[in-house]
Amino acid sequence: MFFKSFKLTCIFTLIASPLINAEPLAPMWPNTEYKKDIPTVKQVLGYSIGQRISSHSDMLRYFDALANATPNRIKVHQYGTTWEGRKLIYAAIGKPEHLADLEQFASDMQKLSDGQANNSLIKQTPGSVWLGYSVHGNEISGTDSAMMTAYHLLAAKNDATVNSILDNTLVFIDPLQNPDGRTRFTSRYYATVGLEHSSDRLSAEHNEPWPSGRSNHYLFDMNRDWLAITQPETKGRIAMMNKYRPLVVIDLHEMGGDQSYYFAPAAKPINPHMTKTQVNNMGEIGKNIGRHFDQEGFDYFTREIFDAFYPGYGDSWPTFYGASASTYEVSSSRGELFKKRDGEIMTYRNTVRRHFVASIATLEGASLNREKLLTDYVDYQKSAIEQGKKDKKARFYIFSEQKNRSGSHKLATLMAEHDVQVQVALDNFDVCGKSFPAGSYFIDSAQPKGRFVKTTFEQQVNMSPEFVAEQERLRARKLDNEIYDVTGWSLPLMFGVNVEKCGKTPNVKTTLLAEDAPLVANITNPDGKVGFIVPWGDMAAGRFLTAALRKGLSIKSADQAFILENGKTFPAGSLIIERRKNNQDLNDIVAKIASATGAIVHGVDTSWVTSGPSFGSGKTPKMVAPNIAIAWDSPVSSLSTGHTRFVIEREFNYPVTAIRTSMLSWANLDNYQVLILPNGYYHSVLGKAGANNIKQWVKRGGVLITLSGATRFAADPEIGLLDVQRELAVKESESLYPDADDKPDAMVNGVLLTSKKELIESAENNKESPDFVAGVLANVEVDQEHWLTAGVKSNVVGLAYGNDIFTPIKLASGKNIAWFADADNVLASGYLWAENKKQLAYKPFLIHQPMGNGMVIGYTQEPTSRAYLEGLNVLFLNSIFRSAAHARPLR
Repeated sequence: MFFKSFKLTCIFTLIASPLINAEPLAPMWPNTEYKKDIPTVKQVLGYSIGQRISSHSDMLRYFDALANATPNRIKVHQYGTTWEGRKLIYAAIGKPEHLADLEQFASDMQKLSDGQANNSLIKQTPGSVWLGYSVHGNEISGTDSAMMTAYHLLAAKNDATVNSILDNTLVFIDPLQNPDGRTRFTSRYYATVGLEHSSDRLSAEHNEPWPSGRSNHYLFDMNRDWLAITQPETKGRIAMMNKYRPLVVIDLHEMGGDQSYYFAPAAKPINPHMTKTQVNNMGEIGKNIGRHFDQEGFDYFTREIFDAFYPGYGDSWPTFYGASASTYEVSSSRGELFKKRDGEIMTYRNTVRRHFVASIATLEGASLNREKLLTDYVDYQKSAIEQGKKDKKARFYIFSEQKNRSGSHKLATLMAEHDVQVQVALDNFDVCGKSFPAGSYFIDSAQPKGRFVKTTFEQQVNMSPEFVAEQERLRARKLDNEIYDVTGWSLPLMFGVNVEKCGKTPNVKTTLLAEDAPLVANITNPDGKVGFIVPWGDMAAGRFLTAALRKGLSIKSADQAFILENGKTFPAGSLIIERRKNNQDLNDIVAKIASATGAIVHGVDTSWVTSGPSFGSGKTPKMVAPNIAIAWDSPVSSLSTGHTRFVIEREFNYPVTAIRTSMLSWANLDNYQVLILPNGYYHSVLGKAGANNIKQWVKRGGVLITLSGATRFAADPEIGLLDVQRELAVKESESLYPDADDKPDAMVNGVLLTSKKELIESAENNKESPDFVAGVLANVEVDQEHWLTAGVKSNVVGLAYGNDIFTPIKLASGKNIAWFADADNVLASGYLWAENKKQLAYKPFLIHQPMGNGMVIGYTQEPTSRAYLEGLNVLFLNSIFRSAAHARPLR
């Protein structure tokens, strides 16, 4: 039976892939003889390398086979587990003497990392390269090229290049950075294959259903997660890189199938906190790849698309511990066959081979420059320390946000996870004219990771003036600009934490913060006769609320600040847990929840309030445990959906039900108190009928929350869910020609043009959207007198992205709850076009519109983007839980 099944599988493979085997295949690496005792992919998996897209399980089987065949030259380790339970592995490959004690190698690299290393340690330490493949699950060729790279290093017989690599270098291979996404892709890809593979880009094979395999289980683009470290895959990789500190790090991707191959040097802009030496080292390795590509006849390009500015990529984050790093991109077949626009039939094997050749060429380049790379690495650490010491105004970053304990603690432990040394003050102290309490955190930028501290803690990291000037020129010509991603990412701003900068060393005893240090709860008067109050304003209190609701506790929340008769003041939003309305084991439940969340809890012996709403007031509504639904499936942005669901489920610790978007058009939603529409283009799926179904549910007491593109949908006059409108761009000068009539033969009066300036003005569109913004951090002002903003600061920072700007809502319809700051102050970090600054000023960020017994809450931007806007989490949590408490559903 086994033989029959295996034979049928082989026959199917041959039938399904006739074009792959129709012509002689070029060798993966020319003139190479391989050892017979090292298993090939075909021997282990039943197909040749590049003939089939290997699954995650096949990849594991193959690396296990390699490790079993030659255990003294390859070690396979698990570094994590995905959300869906799949193993994350890396393989270390090297000479037996290099592999014998990886812990010693790690220890030596740590010594080199402290900036105090001697030349003898440099001479005896091997170089190291980390090759990371397929962080985007549908960028498929990386994993198979990783398997070929490992095989080649272990099996090539008497190959001078391989011998040089292994003599000088430890090779770390992360063969599949996104197992969940790849599994999603491969299973659905092979489900579409018929009698033979199709190369047609219109075929189902080349058009993935929602969500694509690019993202992981929570639909994160993990190449953007290196700054916030929210996903287990990223956490595991960063831990390993911080341990081994590989000198060269390569992140291997795929791009559009009609392109060729991209490698270093990177496009502009370059992050100014990177060193010229790092950039030049990658340029030299790039030259070596170019040499091999010329020999093989492979097309390639450099410097045109992928920049090195944002520090949260897989190819940029390593540079801030001193590595030289780069992205490689191969044109993707997105399957086994792909027909390019020029008529070439590209095979999957071809994409695998090009990544493999680039991988070996990279290892060769690093091997030939082992001692220089090590010396440059040590010099990086020393120069980072010296650069920090020279900063007389901002050497130290000090923060102790008492109103945002959770945010401060999360920021501090995040930096520790990045392997930044974070000190915790054991006593109160004064420095630079300010006083700080015990427990304050401070970071000295005079440390090996000082440049990472600077690039993540400074409010502004500037692109070069020359690059900015060129982008303004392109924009003036109505050409696409070259800004690739967000231009603002200051962690203190995103976390809502005030950080003081100081050039003097704090004179106080400290201890080093561990990355897993818990936020310690504080319970006073644990036997309070009346009950407990949890002050509102940070996510420790927010997680206390969600945990308490899931435990079934009866809780109220004050719409306004109040003062008890003992003079104790509590902020708006504070949670009130009355003993008389809860079970006798209340003390134990409250203590356990506080310990798990780090919340502050005050036991109270009286409910007498001298100012503000009393415990029995209508302004202290009972909190409900809402059933939350989120739109899931096309045409919703998978990233927005994933980020939003992640924030609610993993930051708020509260479950969400995903509902197919099309079902919202007709389904009875009365089981849900809250419905969230993430960013997306809803007209084609919901339309008027779907909007009406949702509107009737809102009128019956539902809370609809719209984000970004969903707010655009809700604001459409034909949809009628939100009484605001999108704005056209403000035009200071209009076209010299008025808009022509719609008639085919319409003509206008002639105009004499006397300059190029007038030519440009004559071509100006009379009506168009504001210019698109790649992504900046913007200052947002918050109404302090609305129950929706309880516990939220008067100023927060949000993301401004895209070109949607909305009119304020009229008071007859609702209220503008939060709005962008004035034109001079709206930009918090990044680069924002001057016209957008002016038009964005005072325009709504958050809108509240009552509707029947329910309400619509519209965010004009995405508060959950990349799950790194910690400073907006209380506002978003209020939008869900406080709104559900204020709705009046029909019972």
